[in-house]
Amino acid sequence: MPAECFTCPARTAAVSCPQSAARAGVSLQDLASDTRCAKRRRGCSLRVPYKDGPATMKVLLLKDPKEDDDRGQDPYIRELGLYGLEATLIPVLSFEFLSLPSFSEKLSHPEGYGGLIFTSPRAVEAVKLCLEKANKTEAWETSLKEKWNSKSVYVVGNATASLVSKIGLDPEGENCGNAEKLAEYICSRESSALPLLFPCGNLKRETLPRMLKDKGVPMESITVYQTIPHPGIQGNLNSYYSQQGIPASITFFSPSGLSYSLKHIQELSGDSIDQIKFVAIGPTTARALAAQGLPVSCTAESPTPRALAAGIRTALQPHRC
Repeated sequence: MPAECFTCPARTAAVSCPQSAARAGVSLQDLASDTRCAKRRRGCSLRVPYKDGPATMKVLLLKDPKEDDDRGQDPYIRELGLYGLEATLIPVLSFEFLSLPSFSEKLSHPEGYGGLIFTSPRAVEAVKLCLEKANKTEAWETSLKEKWNSKSVYVVGNATASLVSKIGLDPEGENCGNAEKLAEYICSRESSALPLLFPCGNLKRETLPRMLKDKGVPMESITVYQTIPHPGIQGNLNSYYSQQGIPASITFFSPSGLSYSLKHIQELSGDSIDQIKFVAIGPTTARALAAQGLPVSCTAESPTPRALAAGIRTALQPHRC
């Protein structure tokens, strides 16, 4: 549990040491009570972070930084910090939006669809851009949003679900974790003869469309963004390696992120690349790493900050089986 969640400095110092608690006149029962109260007040984790020090390991995450709405810090940095890991984020992907007028027209006619499917935050961003560029924000708030909410809005992942909620839609399926499991979820529920509208990127996998087709669930996809390399990949990686040295681990968040950054990482790491633990956010990225001949030290059990942090900590432990 973060130290700042305690209300008394003496109790803060005592949390990891019963002897200190006794000297401070604090009982273990009081500490437990304070812990529960602090959690209720601030929603803080009960895990105690490792102390920073010479043994702190540096880990690199190849993703965009995103602030947590409640705490103003990227949730991956926060979770890894609880395990005593110093994380740095470097973005490796950029996105260009496509076909927005056509997508906007489809969004204006919910009666023609059985629902929506979102498998990435960018697809939700495309909705926001359509509403802004076509001056349809008022129509969305007064009628379109309600009409779409009368249908199913399927999503993959908590990050995408959060963005969907922010535009006023009610997501479902966010706990499925990946497109394959979401497809199974959709097939178990969907009976509409109308197609599901699926805004996606140019690098989308065919798993979900194929599974829906095989089960007779109609779907209409539209490519609303394309993935391109981030212009600052090489410069940011050069700066990181010159200032921080070789990271203990590197986490990849997509096959495209891997393909855009791997060459630079190999050149900068040199012979020391064998020291790095390579981590994947999910099974698709893990397969892409393996296809490049890289050992996968860890695949997150789910695409969440907490699951990834726990996996990296385990991968970095010595004498790991």
